[in-house]
Amino acid sequence: MKRRNLIAAVLIAGLSPAVLANETYRFDPSGSTIGFSVHQFLGTTHGKFTKFSGKIDVDRERPENSSVTAQIDVRSIDTRIKKRDDHLRSAEFFNVEKFPQIAFKSRSVKQTGPQSGDILGDLTIHGVTKSITLHVKVLTALNETSRTRWSVTTEPITRRDFNLMFAPAAESVSGISQTVAINIEIEAKRAE
Repeated sequence: MKRRNLIAAVLIAGLSPAVLANETYRFDPSGSTIGFSVHQFLGTTHGKFTKFSGKIDVDRERPENSSVTAQIDVRSIDTRIKKRDDHLRSAEFFNVEKFPQIAFKSRSVKQTGPQSGDILGDLTIHGVTKSITLHVKVLTALNETSRTRWSVTTEPITRRDFNLMFAPAAESVSGISQTVAINIEIEAKRAE
């Protein structure tokens, strides 16, 4: 009996507050937006991806131990013009047959305020991986509900960095900007 009590005490002691504070949230695509905008000669094109998934692991005691992963189905690109979307999916641009996903995996998390932080991670698009910093603001506090809402901003990404270029002739006359502004709002639900 003493041995069982000792084992139970060791197990309970091993569950530090940091371990108990971990929570996992999964993206809810129905309440989330992963969007972008690109300036063109005649205006700005806005688009989004409609199929994606992701997970946020939160460590309340040690926010620096938190992490985020996300996967985006590139086939789900939607700029509201089918012909343009089909062209973006083609081998000339995203090449979804060869590179069907955009992925993000965090490397470090730094809390910058009571409800904000910077997430440094690796963004992979079109087979190219680059470091990127996401500036995150929690819009719905984690303790208010089993759902949370996050606003995410980052510096614009450059298409050339990810080999997302049209034919040289098309690039020179199209007036399409090299920079793509990213706008993300994530609603996530606590995993049970």
